[in-house]
Amino acid sequence: MRAGAMYTFRLLRCLVLLLAGLTAVAHARAADEDPERAAITRTLTDYIDGSGQARPEQLRRAFHPDARLLLSRPGTAYWPVGVDEYVGWFSGAKAGQPTGRIGKVLSIDVEGDTATVKAEILMPGQGARFIDLFLLRKLDAEWKIVAKTATREPSQRSGERVLFVLSSSQFHGASKLPAGVSFGEVVEAWDAFLAAGLTVDFVTPEGNAAPINVTEAGEFRSRLYDADLMYALGHTYTPAQIDPARYRAVYFVGGSNAIYGVPENTQLQNIAMHVYERNGGVVSAVCHGTAGLVNLKLSDGKYLIGGKRVSGYPEEFERQDAAYFKEFPFLIRQTVESRGGTFLTSARDKGYVVVDGRLVTGQNYLSAKQVAGAVVDILRRPDDRQAK
Repeated sequence: MRAGAMYTFRLLRCLVLLLAGLTAVAHARAADEDPERAAITRTLTDYIDGSGQARPEQLRRAFHPDARLLLSRPGTAYWPVGVDEYVGWFSGAKAGQPTGRIGKVLSIDVEGDTATVKAEILMPGQGARFIDLFLLRKLDAEWKIVAKTATREPSQRSGERVLFVLSSSQFHGASKLPAGVSFGEVVEAWDAFLAAGLTVDFVTPEGNAAPINVTEAGEFRSRLYDADLMYALGHTYTPAQIDPARYRAVYFVGGSNAIYGVPENTQLQNIAMHVYERNGGVVSAVCHGTAGLVNLKLSDGKYLIGGKRVSGYPEEFERQDAAYFKEFPFLIRQTVESRGGTFLTSARDKGYVVVDGRLVTGQNYLSAKQVAGAVVDILRRPDDRQAK
């Protein structure tokens, strides 16, 4: 093996071990941190919902009475505001009325009785995005905001959301053969959806850190240092935490683990079909992510993929003599066809996307950006939203 290739191999191996260690740490710490993170999230929910729906008492509940807010406005770089003044902006005739603010917590960092939080507040009506930074303290067993600052930037983000579905499995079946989510399929679609003004959330069957296959990171390896992206991947939602009414599309991400844990999860199935049938949204998948589609059923009991044209990573592209392949609980092409779908592929080293109504599927990791683009195209054509 050449020296350069050997170096690359060792680097990738180190990255795999590092990320595996971080994933294990995240899972190990989750049990201890969940109660505090949950309490902090409730406080931030009071802030986000209280300001988003002009509920002054709920908003006040998020703050310590002596909290200080350092805000900015045109011509004033340093603008200290007290809690009473801030809450007053959402009181009176405005109370109970939507303010057009759409909030999301981007990160939480807890150290003992102190926490820092980063949140995003979108205001589509004003073409603005705020990044709010909070300092919280645990006082008398309650987490309260004691300080807040914010910065504003122009934004065309709409507040519409896409849900990425990832597997929690770290191994192939019952083996110790490592498996993970395709990082490239995450990054390509994440970038495309954000560029189109959409917001992305992650869900896994178990929640917490998604096991990422960094050996497939390739040109996206630098994104392992993207704080917002990596925090979201390290703190995914559980299915029980998802309100499907909020989403316009679902995207089943591939990777070598996508065939485990996701296809049989009834909560994830219900979320996807709510988005598709009740929201008039889009269901999409790429590569092995197509495994997540095979058990989806319409309200009439028929399979979603029945009578549909579908792509994904077929078993003939797999190394069928390899140990990992023997762990597969089912074969993707075979199962799609047994459900009444027509499975389509192109050359294995080319991107290939199939659009059939509001179902969008891609053959491999090279198709991720195209899948996201096709989803965006459908969402931007209101007349097509009810197409089967």
